[in-house]
Amino acid sequence: MPKYIHKAEQPFRCDICGKTFAHAGNFTIHSRTHTGEKPFRCDICGKSFIHTGQLNIHKRIHTGKKPFRCDICGKSFPYKDSLTTHNRTHTGEKPFHCDFCGKSFSHVNSLTLHKKLHTGEKPFCCDICGKSFSCKGTLTSHKLSHTGEKPFSCDVCHKTFSRKGTLTTHKRIHRGEKSYCDICGKSFSHPYSVIVHKRIHTKEKPYRCDICGKSFTRGDILTVHKQVHTGKKHECDICNESLSVSGDLTEHKYTPEKEKPDDCNIECIHESEKPYRCDICGKSFTQNGGLTVHRRIHTGEKQYRCDICGKLLPHKSALTTHKRIHTGEKPYRCDICGKSFSQRGDLNKHKYIHTGEKLFRCAVCGKSFSQSSNLSTHKRIHTRGK
Repeated sequence: MPKYIHKAEQPFRCDICGKTFAHAGNFTIHSRTHTGEKPFRCDICGKSFIHTGQLNIHKRIHTGKKPFRCDICGKSFPYKDSLTTHNRTHTGEKPFHCDFCGKSFSHVNSLTLHKKLHTGEKPFCCDICGKSFSCKGTLTSHKLSHTGEKPFSCDVCHKTFSRKGTLTTHKRIHRGEKSYCDICGKSFSHPYSVIVHKRIHTKEKPYRCDICGKSFTRGDILTVHKQVHTGKKHECDICNESLSVSGDLTEHKYTPEKEKPDDCNIECIHESEKPYRCDICGKSFTQNGGLTVHRRIHTGEKQYRCDICGKLLPHKSALTTHKRIHTGEKPYRCDICGKSFSQRGDLNKHKYIHTGEKLFRCAVCGKSFSQSSNLSTHKRIHTRGK
């Protein structure tokens, strides 16, 4: 059989893209990329492929065959390129470099995803809430937040999660696994949290705003910061309130008028239908349970008793939050500095310190603050002597 590998002769030319081939077989396979033809079908799951080699590799998913074995740790892989990438964990080789910040990666896909932090590119948009993401997998996981689906279950405590990565991190709690900062000794349940945390010590802020020059420890914080420069306001289509950060608009539209407890299903600000009306004050609710809880404000009923101090609370979620005073539990942890909070709302407010956002503006002098409490303190300057 004649070989054209090292010769200029490549007689088979694609009349669609112009690419040439030395062998008819390669040309036939290439043509299928244009026609969409996939004649080789998996008899187990029905997935189809362009050529038989792809089908054979795919079948390893079903057979569990992993012919490529690491000679250092013994771990096996179904694909040769997976083994090549894995070997870099032993050698420390990171051949793919970011031309923006110089960070290196062991896999080209990791570099491609990382670069989107610098460019701000988020091509994958949620068709439900409009939020955009840099990779398709993150969008897929995000959509589960709308459906409420949590397909990943912990086999120890049976807690469920919407993302496999979150489950993997959670399991470290049961195994007692911690990642430690080698500077201050602080521990974290996720290795990436240590990387971000250490920037507090090193003062490293690799993500720089190309408009004002301000730098940040994380790319997503830079993305939020840039919205300050664009001047773009995200206006609520229901009450016309304007917010400078798109995420705040989403939270505004779907957050209760008062701080929402973790297991609370009381009405949200802009849910239009509120058929359950309080006959005392006239306030309306979307669910009967919300009205029931609300009425306790008028009746003074507090049926949930703390078994530690005896204090009575109006609803179960309030009792859960209250008990954290006794237990010291602070389940909401800042993934930037590691500070923990007993309530999710307190964590959300705290994060404004890191993003540099100052959303609370004084109506008298125009000065802005990152915390509403700081604004309240500031206002006293204007009211003194009145």
